[in-house]
Amino acid sequence: MNVIEVERVTKTFGTFRAVDDLSFTVPQGCIHGFIGPNGSGKTTTIRMIMHIYHPDLGTGHVRVLGQETYQAANDRIGYLPEERGLYKKMKVREVIRFCAELKGLRDYKQAVQQWLARMDLEAWAEKKVEVLSKGMSQRVQFIAAVIAQPELIILDEPFSGLDPVNADLLRNTVLELRRNGATIIFSTHDMNMAERMCDILLMIHKGKKVLDGTLESIRANYGQDSVRVRMDGNHVDFDRMPGVAKVSDFGRFKELRLHEGTDSQDVLANLIKLGRVTHFELASPSLHEIFVRIAGPAAQEHNHA
Repeated sequence: MNVIEVERVTKTFGTFRAVDDLSFTVPQGCIHGFIGPNGSGKTTTIRMIMHIYHPDLGTGHVRVLGQETYQAANDRIGYLPEERGLYKKMKVREVIRFCAELKGLRDYKQAVQQWLARMDLEAWAEKKVEVLSKGMSQRVQFIAAVIAQPELIILDEPFSGLDPVNADLLRNTVLELRRNGATIIFSTHDMNMAERMCDILLMIHKGKKVLDGTLESIRANYGQDSVRVRMDGNHVDFDRMPGVAKVSDFGRFKELRLHEGTDSQDVLANLIKLGRVTHFELASPSLHEIFVRIAGPAAQEHNHA
């Protein structure tokens, strides 16, 4: 069963086409990752799934939990928007309780207490939201999105700005929610997080779908055109080696993308002439590398702006 079906949907704002003839499905019980550079159409697509936005007339359909018409505050859906927003003058426990009541959760007291403990917020329960750090506020808003045990959880950039401890806490909680039967969609710029967590990945670029499938199927489509190399010393100029199209420096090793038709054994033979090779591995490109190949330098500049 598909929890979400998006079929040939387009969304324009004035003359700007944010989403362009987009189609994809999200199977029940999976973690589905949206990736893509800033301005690619991820948040617009999420807002159409939530019916905050509607597709352009006559351009397709968005079905969620088997329905094409439903309210954005549907009790079966939990939503963490990219723009965080909590009532700053309310206490943490009060704001979580308020969100639980909005979602129709009647027996909320025990659930509120359990979630405060789970997200390490018990000591802050009676503090006002305005005194919380960014990471704490994000945890509170995450609780508000999931406390009613929704079937579908949509998280827009949930790891943005989080330190490693908070990011791990959120990641482990998301994985547990999936194990308990929830379907989860989240958008992210963190390719390592996407690789570690997602069953299926969808990449949108300039409003169009450019990748859709499991990490294994996506990598298979790009072949094994890379090698990972580690050598004694740092004197080798990999960029000048024949057959090497691009060099990515990962500190302990270098990843070399090879020109089409280049034999990796020829590259190894040339490396041996230049020094002692301590590691040589044929490799499919990482998700980060695939992302950069598709999005290109313009997206990298945008993300660092």
